[in-house]
This record gives sequence, structure tokens and C-alpha cells, in this order.
Amino acid sequence: MNYEAGNLQGDTLVLEAPDDGGARRRRRMLIIAVVVIAAIAAAAWFFTRGDDAAPKGAASDQAPSVTVVVPGRAAVDREITATGTLAARREMPVGVAGEGGMVTRVLVEPGQWVRAGQVLATVDRSVQTQTAESLSAQVTVARADLTLAQAELDRAQQLVGRGFISQADVQRRIATRDAAAARVKVSQATASEQRARNGRLDIRAPAAGLVLTRQVEPGQIISSASGTLFRMAKGGEMEMRAQLAESDLVTLRSGARAKVTPVGDSRSFDGQVWQVSPVIDPATRQGIARIALSYDAALRPGGFASANIVGGTANVPELPQSAIMSDDKGNFVYVADQGNVVRRRDIRLGTVSDTSVAVASGLEGNERVVVSAGAFLNPGQKIAPVMAKAAVANSGG
Repeated sequence: MNYEAGNLQGDTLVLEAPDDGGARRRRRMLIIAVVVIAAIAAAAWFFTRGDDAAPKGAASDQAPSVTVVVPGRAAVDREITATGTLAARREMPVGVAGEGGMVTRVLVEPGQWVRAGQVLATVDRSVQTQTAESLSAQVTVARADLTLAQAELDRAQQLVGRGFISQADVQRRIATRDAAAARVKVSQATASEQRARNGRLDIRAPAAGLVLTRQVEPGQIISSASGTLFRMAKGGEMEMRAQLAESDLVTLRSGARAKVTPVGDSRSFDGQVWQVSPVIDPATRQGIARIALSYDAALRPGGFASANIVGGTANVPELPQSAIMSDDKGNFVYVADQGNVVRRRDIRLGTVSDTSVAVASGLEGNERVVVSAGAFLNPGQKIAPVMAKAAVANSGG
């Protein structure tokens, strides 16, 4: 056993054992240093290894989950919205057919239905009546002359065989009889002409229909230069003359269904396009589609109206209304690109129904379109897309 020299206390020599406490302290310090170094190494390893993964995880945790849909393409009615004026489908201006004169009575008012040939107004015919009676008397005189000439001819033919009258006298009497017969026909034709003239003094409806306007009053002097006295709608049939852009007229055909809404009326009236303008106004680049309508008191010629025309079908994308947004630049949707970043896509709307909106242009149908929450997104923002079925999206799910 080794002993260390100790202190000499008095006369006694004290021996001391080795100091074990210092060694233990050194061991503890060594262990602590190793632990600290290991902790530092572990922290360094963690941070250096996680540099690339941390942003991805953080971005993934921050990207909002947004429902998107691939709309595809479907056959939908192509609806055209237009405005225009109401008018009679076949408007008939009624004026003076005869020589005219002073109007004695006006028998109809605007808004009244009349039949074909019905008298609308009468004209004084006192002078014309006397002329007609004179011509009728001339017919009577001509017939009497014919009767006398025929009787003389009959007697001459009876006497010619007995030698009392020559054949030449008979021929003269035949000529006299034929001339009398001709005078009868002339006088009859003249009298008939006068009666026809008298009949044309009355202003008559050329066909059954509805009186639209009246521009004549009793006491007024009228003639063939007086112009239109009445305007009528033949059969009461109405129409809307819709102004359409050149691009809309290209696909529009006769027979297309339409709904017409007059200004100031909440009702819509069913109609049908019966004529599409064959020409385009070079100034406005527009043409007219004429929509036939049945009579209704609310359809007043000259009034303004709007129309929704179904101009055939088209294969276009359909989206729920929640996907459509608009601003001062127009309508648009948000589309998620390959990197799940939303991009603005300007669109033009087609037919709008209660549940969906057809996109006339701007989408192909294979894009991932944000169904809702678009108002809370910004272009360039990253999202976590959640795919929805087109049928569910179109139904508002």
C-alpha cells in the first residue's frame, strides 16, 4: 500500500490516503462535456437535414383546401339575349281607294277588332248618288230602244217573205237591233262603274284584324293624296323585331323558340322566330330577327321589349354559379395550374339557368376550376385542390 507523506504534527508523523473526490469530479465534468457535444451534434444534424423538407411541410400546412372541378363539355341550349321593338307582324295602312270627299262618319276606334270589308268611315256621296241614278235611267232607255228595235226586226222578217220589204231593209233593222243591244251594254257598264266608284267612297277594312291608329275625323276632306287614315294589324298578329349582333345571326334559324318580355310587364310571352334578316346594317353591324307573337293587350306596337332566344345547341363547359366571379374587367374564374397555383381566366357567359352557367368562351372544359371560395383567393396563391365530380358541382354540391 502506498502512502503519502503527511504533516508532522508535534512528534507524531500522520500519513494521509490519496484524494478520491477530485477524480470523481473530473469524471463528471468529462461526462457532461460528452453530453453537451452530443446535443450540439444532434441539433446540427437535425437542422441541416431538415432545411429542404421544412418549407415543403410548412407550405403544405398553410395551403388552403379548395374544391375544384373539371367541367368537361355538354350539349346545352345556346341562348341569345336581345332587345327590340314590338310591331304588328303584318301592318296594313288603310287610305282612300276612291276619289274621296268629305268624311261624314268614322265608325271605329283604335283597339277595335273588325272583319274583312267592314266600313271604317263613310264619305259624303250626294253628288255621286245622283250621277248613279242618271246612269241607271240611261240603262232603262237603252233597253227600251233595244226592245223596239227587236220588235221592228221581227215584223220585217215576217213581211220579207211576202215581198213587202226588201232584204236590205231587214239587214238595216238587224243592224239597228245590234246597235241598241250594244248601247244597253255600254250604259250598264257605265252605271256599274259609277256604283263601284260610290262603293269605294267608303273606307273599308282590307282584311280582318285590329285597328291600331285612326287619323281621320268627320268633316275632314280626304282624297287619294291624304295618305294613311287607319293602321291595322292583320289578324291581330304581333311580332318583336329583335336587334342582334352579326355573330349571333350566323347560327340563328327560323323556328327558334323565344320568350319576349315587354318593358314594364313581369310576364313573358312565348314566340317563335319566323324571319331572320338577310342583310346587316353596315353602320351598326346588326340585323333583325322577327319573332312572331300571338295577340295580347300587353303587346303594344312601338313598345320596347327584351327577348331570350334559344339559338340551337352547343357543346360548352358548364359551371355552378358559385364558380363565376366578375369585376370591372368582366366575368372570370380561377383555374388551378399544374403546380396547384390559381390563375385568373377571363370568360364569356352563355346560357344561365337556375343551377348552372354555360361558358361560351374562355374554357376548354379540361381545366381544374375553383368551384367556390374564389372570393377569398388571389391570383398566384397556392392551394390544396380537392376534386369534385362535375355533376355534383353543377348541382351546387
